[in-house]
Amino acid sequence: MLQGINPLLTGDLLKHLDEMGHSESVVIVDAHFPAAGLADRLVTLPGTTAPEVVAAIRSVLPLDDVSAVDLMTSADGTVLDVQHQLLEAAGIALDEARFVDRFAFYDVAAEGYLIVRTGETRKYGNALLRKGIVTG
Repeated sequence: MLQGINPLLTGDLLKHLDEMGHSESVVIVDAHFPAAGLADRLVTLPGTTAPEVVAAIRSVLPLDDVSAVDLMTSADGTVLDVQHQLLEAAGIALDEARFVDRFAFYDVAAEGYLIVRTGETRKYGNALLRKGIVTG
């Protein structure tokens, strides 16, 4: 255990986040997402929600300044409660997020540096975060 580090940030997860370069992405996905089949690097955090994992990751990961967050478009195109919570956890406004069609999101996720599978059971509880530059 490290002081000042969110306990959801395991050693393995912190290692991967540290190794990521500028504009590389970490994809936080729900329990329904085909993570194991798409991921080159996979961290599983059962018993967690996607928004709480996004908040934990954002406590150590700066966001890129352009297209920092992608969300999967819901079946009917509405922004769901879980998606509002993901945006709040990421610290960005709705108009700053990019919404991506479900199957296009799978393609974007497969190109990500890391996929983190949560225990999130709500549909469309998926977010892609692009790493920014660490300053200071």
